[in-house]
Amino acid sequence: MNIAITIIPIFIVIGLGWIARRKGFLPDSFIEPANRLVFYLAIPAMIFREVSKASLQTQFNLQTVLATLIVPTVGFGAGLILCRLMRMPERRRGTFLQSSLHGNLGYIGLAVAFYYLGGEGLARSGIIAGFLMILQNCISVFSLQLYAPRQSGKGRRAAFLKKIFANPVILSACLGICASLYGIQIPIVLDRTLTIVSQMALPTALIIIGGSLSIQGVRTVIAPVIIAGLFKLMLLPALGFGLYRWLGLSPEVFLPGLILLASPSATITVVMAVEMEGDEILAVAAISFSTLLSMLTFVFWLSVSG
Repeated sequence: MNIAITIIPIFIVIGLGWIARRKGFLPDSFIEPANRLVFYLAIPAMIFREVSKASLQTQFNLQTVLATLIVPTVGFGAGLILCRLMRMPERRRGTFLQSSLHGNLGYIGLAVAFYYLGGEGLARSGIIAGFLMILQNCISVFSLQLYAPRQSGKGRRAAFLKKIFANPVILSACLGICASLYGIQIPIVLDRTLTIVSQMALPTALIIIGGSLSIQGVRTVIAPVIIAGLFKLMLLPALGFGLYRWLGLSPEVFLPGLILLASPSATITVVMAVEMEGDEILAVAAISFSTLLSMLTFVFWLSVSG
């Protein structure tokens, strides 16, 4: 019940965005700058604030972190093979890969961890999320850049390096980990500023998703959306669950990582698809489908692991 209560409001806000776009409240001239606002300001502020507050010294488990990071790395290789087998158009491959591997940690993963595991579980999840955010954003940037149009050879490699080192999401996660590692206290004025800015990340991103939703467009990507959803919600958590068990980790230790791996496609995948010339329609559809389906898959994985 708590999981449904967490996820249902997300769809309500997406629906409001869809209605607002149809009523003319969200013109094209708003969508693009709003994407940039979320990508370069709101989401980085939220990630830095959450990661910097986690305690690396007292709640860090190396085995859980490493096992969790191995899963999307292996998944990336499997995703590349799957794209070839499906003969997917190149422009769509980058978005497919990030939709299959990039989880909604901040909006859904940490919320489920808090409601299911309590404050201590949230802290453990926050630490793992800091490292996982960096990895999955690197994979997403690499995937989108790998199949980005109008670039090849040295130009593509240079653009990839620029995207990695200048990516605001990756930078904010790195800074957050450093602040947590060295016990840097965020001044209260800055903390409250970050709180205000980060609070607009989720509603703005979801409204943009709703405003960008196209029923006709979704029909053209049904197959990759379903495959990406099952890949993200079933295959990745299954790999993680098997690896945790093989390492002999107890549910108390590995559940924070499993919850993060079982999170649906991140809302930021739409923003990144727009910013890096991916397939926006596929990203929007993958988020909606995987988030809805995650209401069932979360129950499954929590029941299996309990």
